[in-house]
Amino acid sequence: MVGTLINAAAICAGALLGTLLKKGIPQRVGDTVIQGLGLAVILIGAQMALQTRNPLIVIGSLALGGVVGAGLDIEGRLESLGKRIEARFGRPGESGMAYAFVTASLIFCVGAMAVMGAIEDGLTGNPKTLIAKAMLDGIAATIFASTMGIGVLFSAVPVLIYQGSITLAARFVGAGLSPWVVAELTATGGLLIVAIGLNLIKAARIKVGNLLPAIFIAAIITAVIEMTRQY
Repeated sequence: MVGTLINAAAICAGALLGTLLKKGIPQRVGDTVIQGLGLAVILIGAQMALQTRNPLIVIGSLALGGVVGAGLDIEGRLESLGKRIEARFGRPGESGMAYAFVTASLIFCVGAMAVMGAIEDGLTGNPKTLIAKAMLDGIAATIFASTMGIGVLFSAVPVLIYQGSITLAARFVGAGLSPWVVAELTATGGLLIVAIGLNLIKAARIKVGNLLPAIFIAAIITAVIEMTRQY
């Protein structure tokens, strides 16, 4: 839960700072900082990916996960859900605080980094991915609050509930997983984190949401291999 608490605190701090910056942050400054953090995210993901004991499991999981995710169009469904919720609360001129709250909440919650970071925190107790996300969200909250107002501050609440729930669930499930299963799950998730970093620096446009099933497939494949070795 430490990573989620830091994430929520960063959003609050960024939103409060943003309300004081009426002219906002120059785009070139924001872009440069986000690109720098994107490189850091790639490093974090690479470190996670190197935990694999069998790269073939990671490769197979990404391939199968991509087929499942693309078939279900997870990324498209998430984007569609966001648009429907956003439309429900209208435009900035109609309901400023509600619009700011919903828009910021969607941006901070709907994404692979929120899921992967929370799972990593729950399984390993290491919040490094969520800390990197906290820095990104803090910058974004500053920018959003400077244009949309104090409503952005309250988006920290759904982030706390959403990521916190995933972390607690991962901690509960992880207690019954072997170290090997956790290693392959973490390694597969690490490559998804690398993909997020590549998207942040605009080196690629990878639909990471469609690859999310890969982390669960990696756990299943590894568990099956472990069981077959016992017999």
